[in-house]
Amino acid sequence: MKKAFKTIGKVLLGLLILIAVFLIVTTVYNQIMLRKNRALYETPLGQLVGVDGHNMSIYTEGEGDHTLVFLSGWGTASPILDFKPLYSRLSDDYKIVVVEKFGYGFSDIVDGERDMDTILRQDREALEKCGIEAPYVLCAHSFSGYEATMWAQKYPDEAEAIVGLDMCTPNCRDIQALKDGDFMNSVGLGLTKFLRVAGLDRFPFHDESGTLTKEECAIYKEIICHKAVNQTMLNEGDIDRLIALNDELNSAPLPTVPMLLYASADSPDNPCWVSGMQAMADASSDGTLIQLDCGHYVHYYESERISKDMKAFLAKLNG
Repeated sequence: MKKAFKTIGKVLLGLLILIAVFLIVTTVYNQIMLRKNRALYETPLGQLVGVDGHNMSIYTEGEGDHTLVFLSGWGTASPILDFKPLYSRLSDDYKIVVVEKFGYGFSDIVDGERDMDTILRQDREALEKCGIEAPYVLCAHSFSGYEATMWAQKYPDEAEAIVGLDMCTPNCRDIQALKDGDFMNSVGLGLTKFLRVAGLDRFPFHDESGTLTKEECAIYKEIICHKAVNQTMLNEGDIDRLIALNDELNSAPLPTVPMLLYASADSPDNPCWVSGMQAMADASSDGTLIQLDCGHYVHYYESERISKDMKAFLAKLNG
């Protein structure tokens, strides 16, 4: 028996050594590739505009009677490429704008406050400096639903409508459940950051939509390997900040602008997710909530259906 344990110990030690060597190799390889492919994640697809002494990336495409401003979900490394499956179906008819907040895409990683009031101020300033005038149709995915809600509450004349892509709402999360899950969430984020540093993000295929070109896939991969789960993103998602944000949004009435909202099938254990969106739709002057049988990134899986719905929705806004 003692001999068996000794053998098992040697095998486990050998496996640990192999894993350590593998991680060292992937980490070094990742650093080599980041240096080699620096131009891919440092050459912006849109334009850079100065905000608070840092560069923010704004992408525009197309022209039309409505300006669609796309706001990404938390942790989405490359919003410009992330939203392409949807906005590429709309840019023939409308002006498309993708805002890459600080810490995302080609925008700078920054220190300082990342509360929603700061984020909203910076995004509005970036649009103004780019000459992109309101009103906007705010197309918000996930976490940015908070921003779209605040935008419509504080600056209703700038928000023509909201298109919610499985977006967060003021009442989409149980606060106690959020507190209870904070530790495991931190562990998950730490693991995700480790995967980036160790270069393991180089191995998966990141284009779930299947619509990006080979070159765009290469850019997306380098941005992920360079920026995923950076400190700016982590500061943005701080739990105390989320609780304060929830209280702030609930201190004002829900927006009444027209809304087209989509809920995915990804949150069956969180009834607040759908009910929060339903409350937004009910408060709207013309609100519709559509539940889709697909994953959280609804603009990947249902881009054709959503683009058609959006065109019909925007046609109604023309009166």
